[in-house]
Amino acid sequence: MHIEEYREYCLSFPGVTEELPFGEETLVFKVKGKIFALSGIEEFGSINVKCDPEKAVELREKYRGVVPGYHMNKRHWNTLLLREDLADRDIRQWIRDSYELVVSGLPRQVREALAAGN
Repeated sequence: MHIEEYREYCLSFPGVTEELPFGEETLVFKVKGKIFALSGIEEFGSINVKCDPEKAVELREKYRGVVPGYHMNKRHWNTLLLREDLADRDIRQWIRDSYELVVSGLPRQVREALAAGN
């Protein structure tokens, strides 16, 4: 997966914004102000995604390219190392899972508005 494909995929979800809150070298994707994915821009070698804690451990055990979230809460975030054993379809699924996990924690009215395309 290359950075433009990653960017387009993240922006395809309802309510997503892209920001640079940590400086111009880190691309951050948020849904309604909550981060669900981030990566380096110049050195696009990994993506951080939010993950259910049990699933996070399971993925780390199964894939060499999934490690505890770099500079993130290790219990809730994984770092996907793009040059390892990860297929693009799996990376897309984990980004989607991250998005959905963040959305599930939003207030009901916000979730309903997203589902309605607002």
